[in-house]
Amino acid sequence: MKNPYFSIVIVNYNAGDMLARVMLSLEQQTYKNFEVIVIDNDSHDESWCAAKNSTFPCRLVRLNENIGFAAANNLAVEKYVHGEWLFLLNPDAYPENECLAIIEQGIQQRPDVECFACSLINANKPAQLDGLGDAYHISGLHWRTGHGVPCEIAPVHPVEIFSACAAAAVYRTETYRRLGGFDEAYFAYSEDVDLGFRLRLSGGTSLLLPAARVHHVGSGITGRSSDFSIYHGHRNLTWTFIKNVPNPLLPFLFPIHLAMVLYMALFFAVSGHFSLYMRAKIDAFKQIVPQLAQRKKIQHERTCSCLNLLRMMSWLPHRF
Repeated sequence: MKNPYFSIVIVNYNAGDMLARVMLSLEQQTYKNFEVIVIDNDSHDESWCAAKNSTFPCRLVRLNENIGFAAANNLAVEKYVHGEWLFLLNPDAYPENECLAIIEQGIQQRPDVECFACSLINANKPAQLDGLGDAYHISGLHWRTGHGVPCEIAPVHPVEIFSACAAAAVYRTETYRRLGGFDEAYFAYSEDVDLGFRLRLSGGTSLLLPAARVHHVGSGITGRSSDFSIYHGHRNLTWTFIKNVPNPLLPFLFPIHLAMVLYMALFFAVSGHFSLYMRAKIDAFKQIVPQLAQRKKIQHERTCSCLNLLRMMSWLPHRF
C-alpha cells in the first residue's frame, strides 16, 4: 500500500500464538486504510509465521539477531513505514474491532496532538484495566495509570496524559522521526516514557483516547517481574531522569530521586533482587556519557515550561 493512513509496527520475539491473535484482531478492524510491518527479532519459535498470507498489506522482516524492542521499532520506521501515523502494537496486545476507527476520529478532532494512547484492558481479566497511559512521578518512577483497577474508572472523554504506553501507542510518523525515535541503548523497557518525555519537552502533547480499547496480556514475553524486566527497567529509569529533567528542576527533584533509589534498593534487598538492582544502577552510570550528550541536545531544544512539566507529573505515592 503506497499511502496508508496508519503504519502498524509489531516487534515480535517468541510470541507463540499471541501474534496470530493480533493478526486476527487487525483483520477484523472496521477501518482498513493501514499497513502492517512485523519485525521478528530472531524468534526461535514459529510465531512469525502468523505474519504470512495476511488479508491486508503486511511486510514480514526477519532479523538474524535480537536487536531489542527500541531498535526494531526504529528500523521499521526508518526503512519500511509509509503511513502518516505510526501505531506501535505489542504482539500480546489485541485491538477491539473499532479501535483504528476511533483513533482516526480522535486524530481528526485533535489535529494539534502528536501522540495518542489507547485504553489497555487486562486480557486475562477483562473487567480490569491494564493501564491508561504512563504516569511519571517527581522521583523518576513511572507506571501505567490505572493498572489493576476496574474498567469503570476509565474517563469517558479524551484526557491529557504524561506519555503513551508503547504496547499500543500512536505517533505522528514525522514527529517520531524528528525526535529520533526510541533510544536504542534502552534495548527494552522505559523507552516509551523517555520518548513521551522528550515529546513533552519539545512542546508536544499525549492524549488518551478511552474508547480506543486494546486487550493486553502485559509482559507476556519477558515476564513482569523477571530479571530482564527488573534490570532494564531500573537501568533505563535512571537514564530517563538524567536526560530529561530540566536544569531548573534538578535541585528540587534530584534529592527525591536519590531517596527513591535508596528506597528501591531496600525493597529489592528484601525481595532477593538486590544484586540485580545494583548492577542495573552501576551499569547506568558506566554508560552515562552518551546519555549526558543527549541531555545537552534535549535541554537546548526544550520549549515546555517547568511549570507545565510539573503539572503533568505525578506527585502522589504509588505502590511499588
